[in-house]
Amino acid sequence: MSIISVLTKKKSSSSGAPEEKEMGFFDHLEVLRWHIIRSVAMILVLAIVFFMAKSFTFDTVVFGPKKADFITYKFICDISPAVCFSPPELKLITREMGEQFFIHMKVAFWLGLIVSFPYIFWEFWRFIKPGLYKEEQKAVGGIVFYCSFLFFLGIAFGYYVIAPFSITWLGTYSVGTETENSPTLASYVNYMTMFTIPTGIIFELPIVAFFLGKIGILTSSFMSVYRKHAIIVIFIVAAVVTPPDVMTQILIGTPVWLLYEMSIFIVKAQERKNRAVVPVSED
Repeated sequence: MSIISVLTKKKSSSSGAPEEKEMGFFDHLEVLRWHIIRSVAMILVLAIVFFMAKSFTFDTVVFGPKKADFITYKFICDISPAVCFSPPELKLITREMGEQFFIHMKVAFWLGLIVSFPYIFWEFWRFIKPGLYKEEQKAVGGIVFYCSFLFFLGIAFGYYVIAPFSITWLGTYSVGTETENSPTLASYVNYMTMFTIPTGIIFELPIVAFFLGKIGILTSSFMSVYRKHAIIVIFIVAAVVTPPDVMTQILIGTPVWLLYEMSIFIVKAQERKNRAVVPVSED
């Protein structure tokens, strides 16, 4: 279904009479404007909360993966001392006046955006839902929950898996004895952003595959035939959206490949469901 049909479709009751007056294009724009305003307001409110809670935001959340007592390091060390590792001692520096303040604002915004993702998607769903028929709404039931779950799962994977391994590897990497790692606060925050937000977005792959399969654009046979090509593209994308180190690209490329395999299963299940509802013609 195109976005035009969503915006212009008129809903009807069982008696055939329209339930509500058909809205014009600018009426829909006005409704969309308020959905956007409420979403932006939620981001700003949460950003202010994170900005005020400076100690929690930085000492606990942002700087957590660079501390030796981070849960990932403790978990791996508890498994076996042979695989135990800890991050290097990194003293982050700033070089410009006011840099820490602007980074503080930037981090607060990103955290506000991440935490408010379910609400933002819910507002988007409220805008789209009135243009769908009952059976269409039922077919995508729970979409807000599943999208939010996969997004936070990707964020958690980037934060608890990719970040600790990458910080340890990049923080200890050296080209010679004449160099010393003294990263800036800005570079550390940028890397943490790349570890988490792109991963959360990439983890939405099964949802995208579900919708493409439902409308017939994507088939399980196509995905199976071009599996090798897809794996190459996945690791190329991982190389683009992550820092330029092989370990991080492998850490993000491998779960995305598994998500691709899951997407094949989801599309195949949707195909079986579509065949089951096709009416049988009678001669």
